[in-house]
Amino acid sequence: MGRSGVRGVHTRSEIQQETAAHVGEQGRDGDAADAADVAVSAAVDGAGPPDRTPRDRRRAGGRPRRSKHRILRWTAGVVAVLIVGTAGAGYLYYRHLNGNIKTDKLNLGEHKVAAPTPNAAGQTPLNILLIGSDARDNKENQKLGGAKETFGGTPLADVQMLVHLSADRTNMSVVSMPRDTLLPLPKCTDPKTGKEYEATVGRRMTNESLGRGGPGCTVATWEQLTRIHIDHFMMVDFSGVVSMADAIGGVPVCVDANIHSKDSQGHGSGLKLEEGTHPIKGVQALQWLRTRYGFEDGSDIARAKAQHMYMSSMVRELRENATFSNPGKLRTLAEKATAALHVDEGLDTVKKLYDLSNELKKPEPGRITMTTMPFVYVGARVAPKEGEAEQLFRLVRDDIALDGKDVKKPAKEETSKDPAAPDGEIAVQVRNGTRTFTAPATRGRASEVAQSLIGKGFAQAVADQGQSSVEEKTVIRYPSADLEGDAQRVAKALGLPLSSVGKSTDVSGVTLTVGADWRTGTAYPKTATDDKAPKSDQTLNGADDGDCMHVNPAFTW
Repeated sequence: MGRSGVRGVHTRSEIQQETAAHVGEQGRDGDAADAADVAVSAAVDGAGPPDRTPRDRRRAGGRPRRSKHRILRWTAGVVAVLIVGTAGAGYLYYRHLNGNIKTDKLNLGEHKVAAPTPNAAGQTPLNILLIGSDARDNKENQKLGGAKETFGGTPLADVQMLVHLSADRTNMSVVSMPRDTLLPLPKCTDPKTGKEYEATVGRRMTNESLGRGGPGCTVATWEQLTRIHIDHFMMVDFSGVVSMADAIGGVPVCVDANIHSKDSQGHGSGLKLEEGTHPIKGVQALQWLRTRYGFEDGSDIARAKAQHMYMSSMVRELRENATFSNPGKLRTLAEKATAALHVDEGLDTVKKLYDLSNELKKPEPGRITMTTMPFVYVGARVAPKEGEAEQLFRLVRDDIALDGKDVKKPAKEETSKDPAAPDGEIAVQVRNGTRTFTAPATRGRASEVAQSLIGKGFAQAVADQGQSSVEEKTVIRYPSADLEGDAQRVAKALGLPLSSVGKSTDVSGVTLTVGADWRTGTAYPKTATDDKAPKSDQTLNGADDGDCMHVNPAFTW
């Protein structure tokens, strides 16, 4: 008989095979593999040497050790089963958490903004759209949301916040858009039913975007307005807010007077707090996030400010609260969070959510800036404030921190070592890229700029009469290094910065694409670059723990 037949214990290779097979059935990951290795060592090393039989030991005058070896073998076997079983249960629980997560398509619109170009270190920013749904699609949401007549109705995206994490992960910007912002909504297609929602002719409230196929239409609406590429969305409803707030264990908030958010007609969130700072969770946290009646002027703008205060406080709490090293609390938070979240398909596993959370916690609270999109009132609604709203969106697009601490000095422009040909010998194709997601192209733009180039001595400039494209900024592209000098010469003649010149395999020669930043005239518009965020009393720093929401005297007690 072989060793295993005499001793009743498998060899190391046999145990490895059996253990690997068991772990494989459970979905072997790193932890399970480690557990299997521990189990193998315990089972084999605990068995002892097989070279002496009980008779041999008796002849040598020693007491039989068979019983002890049986105990060792039994113990090793139990340890192996327990360890591998635990690893398997961990994997099954991981699968359970993954099963909690609800997913949907990221962008349901026709036009999608391209991802930003990586920086010199190969890093790219992350943009996540946070959406709060007012869906009353079950008894719990109905009870928490009230308004019984809306049960089962079309959900609205009543909270919309864009979280921008810088490419180098040193800072974060959070931009809120009021729910009643009037915008043209894009064409969206419901991925579940195939129903098409045509682009609106006029402006509609942005919170209606959620009901036009799902959160992917809200993402499309943001991309259409801001021209910011959005990587992910995360949506939560009433019950999700409550369960996650309970799991966190309380978030400190402050009011400068006693408040009761309820008017004579019964309107209001019901929030009731005494003056000062209080930790809130559960239903009270939901009330805080929904309160308009009682905060400042009672507008959605004041509510966004309160939401920023809650978010920044929650970030500080999660960073500072050591109780979250407790596995039980972490497990509860994981359970609640995965059940509460509705995310895009790129965040469909716990591991992806965990990796994202690790990225989001890198900036210190002092480098987190929260603000509300600059707006103007249109009756009882609001609209993006011309100039200032676009300035804010541009800073996010260009990955410039809203706190003003990383304003970059203009990069020194390097002139190509390749000499340019004489102007009259440089062939230039001019394209019309003035179309945007919200406005048609300026007709005849390519021809107009081509004629201007001819007038400057570039006799071989021609207009491309093909379909107009979408280009935010005017650019010049060339296909190979021997044309770099020619491309830079065209840029200099037009007054374009050399940063607008770049190599591309998508063109066959020097190609000028007139962008949305140059819709009229033959002289490229000179604009002073201002990398400061628009001033706003709605801006909050993530490290500010001393601010309080102002209570409207009509809602105090």
